[in-house]
Amino acid sequence: MKSYWWKFLGAAIVIYTIIAGLLGEVPALPILHESIRTVYFHVPMWFAMLLMYLISVVYSIKYLGSGKPEDDFIAVESVNVGLIFCLFGLLSGMLWANITWGDPWPNDPKLNSSAIASLMYLAYVVLRNSLDEEQKRGKISAIYNVFAFPIMIVLLFVLPRLTDSLHPGNGGNPGFSGYDMTGSMKWVFRPAVLGWMLIGCWIMTLRYRIRKLEYHTDETGN
Repeated sequence: MKSYWWKFLGAAIVIYTIIAGLLGEVPALPILHESIRTVYFHVPMWFAMLLMYLISVVYSIKYLGSGKPEDDFIAVESVNVGLIFCLFGLLSGMLWANITWGDPWPNDPKLNSSAIASLMYLAYVVLRNSLDEEQKRGKISAIYNVFAFPIMIVLLFVLPRLTDSLHPGNGGNPGFSGYDMTGSMKWVFRPAVLGWMLIGCWIMTLRYRIRKLEYHTDETGN
């Protein structure tokens, strides 16, 4: 039971933030109005995605040094789970943009950079599936992953800040925490980030165990 405590904590936090996010008090802001509640779901998706990609690149580096299939399994499953959070982050962002900006995908550098970063990690999955030999697949995809991560960081956090952007926290726009996220909202937003990160790790470990079991089954033929 002790090894499962963080999983139950993650589930409890997510349940709390969903209820509080939908029913809790939010500030009455121009344009945003009730749509500001999306911040409880949209932004944590990106934090969870970043954590998954960070875990992936760490284990890709470990795999290049160790050659252990288990390190490669964690790397690829972290990317797979990260892509799930990426999808939900994009969809919730498009919904929010359509409400506040009147367009689900305006020509904005932050959004365009996010799309490029998403395609880059989808290419990682395609690359893996295009290679048959296990060791070759692991090494090539690990090298790709090591270069993809810093490029993703530049796309999401550097380039959008160098030009005008509608997105909060970029192009001279203040982030929500800087000017309109109330104290009560922070008590929902911050746990939401932690909760979804824990859920992401939970999903990744489940997928890792399944992949590891399939690998050993193929190896033994049983």
